[in-house]
Amino acid sequence: MRTQEKEIVAMLLAGGQGSRLKKLTRKLAKPAVPFGGKYRIIDFTLSNCSNSDIDTVGVLTQYQPQVLNSYIGIGSPWDLDRRDGGVTILQPYVGPKGGRWYRGTANAIYENMDFIDKYNAEYVLILSGDHIYKMDYSLLLEHHKQKSADATIAVIEVPFDEAHRFGIMNIDENEKIYEFYEKPKNPKSNLASMGVYIFNWKVLKQYLIEDEEDGNSSNDFGKNIIPKMLNNGLNIYAYIFNAYWKDVGTVRSLWEANMDLLKKDNELNLHDRSWKIYSNNPTSPPHYVSSTGSVKSSMLNEGCIVHGQVENSVLFPGVYIGKDSKVIDSIIMPNVKIEDKVLVNKAIVMSGVIVKQGSEISSEGQDEIIVINE
Repeated sequence: MRTQEKEIVAMLLAGGQGSRLKKLTRKLAKPAVPFGGKYRIIDFTLSNCSNSDIDTVGVLTQYQPQVLNSYIGIGSPWDLDRRDGGVTILQPYVGPKGGRWYRGTANAIYENMDFIDKYNAEYVLILSGDHIYKMDYSLLLEHHKQKSADATIAVIEVPFDEAHRFGIMNIDENEKIYEFYEKPKNPKSNLASMGVYIFNWKVLKQYLIEDEEDGNSSNDFGKNIIPKMLNNGLNIYAYIFNAYWKDVGTVRSLWEANMDLLKKDNELNLHDRSWKIYSNNPTSPPHYVSSTGSVKSSMLNEGCIVHGQVENSVLFPGVYIGKDSKVIDSIIMPNVKIEDKVLVNKAIVMSGVIVKQGSEISSEGQDEIIVINE
């Protein structure tokens, strides 16, 4: 049976270990980490694809993939359960030349070139599965076409003191990129790559083949592919993004992104009906706040039972808060039980944990956010 041709195919890189998230990713792939009371991090990128009418998505998983693979399933929550296209899980596999883990972002795409080729795609959209944002990728594609670009990189301004964490570029008055440095020690600019790229597939394919043959390459888009394209004079343009975007690669940034949702003027706006964030959620009864309980400036999901006080916090499904307990500035992940007379202040409590009666958990006065996993 012939595969339907697609103008653009999305390749979502979701195999990172996320070691800076420490306990949170010890048994879980970073894109599968819970976020925002009812979502997982990967929901935002998958929902962006769905809302942008991109219906063919390859999800490249690798580290601790079981939960993530099961969660994505056939893509039904994101309207990606399609006969032609839809979502496909792409894991490292054993072939005629053996098998091994993906060695870098570019190698991951190289190993799955056949997946893109079978759709005869003109463009390929490369995405990361570990960022929180809402973006219309169709506008990015339109920008790419208007500029007659070989490659387009979505960029955002970041604070200068954080610029060393990103791929940083300089652009001219036409938004054409003329310099690109991957995680520079002394950045010249604060214009950072978002890890969102569109390439003309025929051009990228040739560069991937050449990169694979280079034994000295790191097989990485930021370190190898993009610099080589620039050196060869290809047309690479920036697409400047001015909305909310957060790289939740550290415990603090994950906590901050959750707290951002509780602000009156939060930029992400999960209540926007024109750009819904879809997720795969369990069916639970409505949340319940008893006569002894109180909730202020917080998010509660289904199945929560609150007998204590909750303030400026995010509660996932199935959370229980006991009598005379206080939860402040915290993230409480699914099916946590907090017994009576407990204080949880500025912390992340991981799924399924039981916090015993009379316990005190607080990050107040500390730079790091406490993560409780047992």
